[in-house]
Amino acid sequence: MVPLGTPAAEFRLPSVGGHTIALSDFSHATALLVVFLSNHCPYVRHVERALGRVVASYTGRGLAAVGICSNDTERYPDDDSDHLAEQARRARFDFPYLIDETQEVAKAYRAACTPDFFLYGTDRLLTYRGEMDGARPSNNVPNDGRVLRAAIELALDSKPVPAPHRPSIGCSIKWRPGNEPA
Repeated sequence: MVPLGTPAAEFRLPSVGGHTIALSDFSHATALLVVFLSNHCPYVRHVERALGRVVASYTGRGLAAVGICSNDTERYPDDDSDHLAEQARRARFDFPYLIDETQEVAKAYRAACTPDFFLYGTDRLLTYRGEMDGARPSNNVPNDGRVLRAAIELALDSKPVPAPHRPSIGCSIKWRPGNEPA
């Protein structure tokens, strides 16, 4: 897992809404949640509406969020811009959803799966990386985002999120052939 205290990697990516979004666009936020997502992954589909609710519940409280899809859309066409826009509507994402076509941003963040959550404090140093909650498509654990919510609360209060952090579980990033991280 990425070490706590790692700075947020710079990015400048197109959104499914047609705008270009950069890390600097979130400089006003007390905390920033960067989530690597996809449309086709059953783990993401299982949590997407809950994620939309979690982020929306922090509107006006200092949290900014951004979703990023880095998957190879030639082999996984359900993760193309049109399908991601449909997912954003379905899940009620009120945050930008970006397309990392080169996959360089996923590499910079060392994203491993979808969903993969990275939470940064005001200083844009990593304070939490891990799961949203214990819910999985195959279990009956409540899909309420309780682990992520606890981390967000601490980040908004400029407090560290105590370890250990349980890694997120999901579908691997779908790397283009020959583009896999070293």
